[in-house]
Amino acid sequence: MKVVALSGSLRAASYNTLALRAAQKLAPAGMSIEIASIADIPLYNDDVRAAGEPAAVTALKDRLRAADGVLIATPEYNFSIPGVLKNALDWMSRPPAPPLDGKPVAILGASPGPVGTARVQYDLRKVLVFMNTFTVNKPEVFINHCASKFNADGELTDEATAKFIGDLLVSLQALHRRLG
Repeated sequence: MKVVALSGSLRAASYNTLALRAAQKLAPAGMSIEIASIADIPLYNDDVRAAGEPAAVTALKDRLRAADGVLIATPEYNFSIPGVLKNALDWMSRPPAPPLDGKPVAILGASPGPVGTARVQYDLRKVLVFMNTFTVNKPEVFINHCASKFNADGELTDEATAKFIGDLLVSLQALHRRLG
C-alpha cells in the first residue's frame, strides 16, 4: 500500500512533520509512506484554475492520485484547520478528477496544548466528507504536549504515541483492503 502523507504545517521543525516521519518508521509490513509538501501550492483562485492549474497543484494531484491512501498530520490553528492545509485541500477538491475521491484517509495531529488537535480533526473530517474520502474513524490520534514526546533529534520517544500511530496505520491499511 502506497500512502502519501501531508503535513498541515510548513514550519521546518514541525511536530506534525516529525509525526509523519515517525509514521514512516512505524508503517506496517506492505505499507510505504511518502511525505509530500504543500509549501508550493499557491492561494486558491478559481480564475487561475480556469486558466490552467499551477504546476505544483498538478504535481500534488498526480502524487495523490497514484496513492492507495493518504495520511494527514495537522496542527490546530485558532481551533480549526491551518490555512495552508485548507488551501491545498481546496485545490485538491477541484475538477477534473479530484485525487482524493474515494480514497482512504487517516488523520493525526500534534499540538503543544492539552487538547492535542481534537477540534481541527473534527473540522477536517467535515471537509474530507465533502471530498468523498473514506476516513479512518478509530483510533483518533491526538498528540498533546508534543514537545515532550520527541527528542532533540526529532525522534518520537513516547511509546504510547508510537502505538497509537501504528494502530492508526493498521486501520488505514485495513480500510484500504475493505475498499479494495
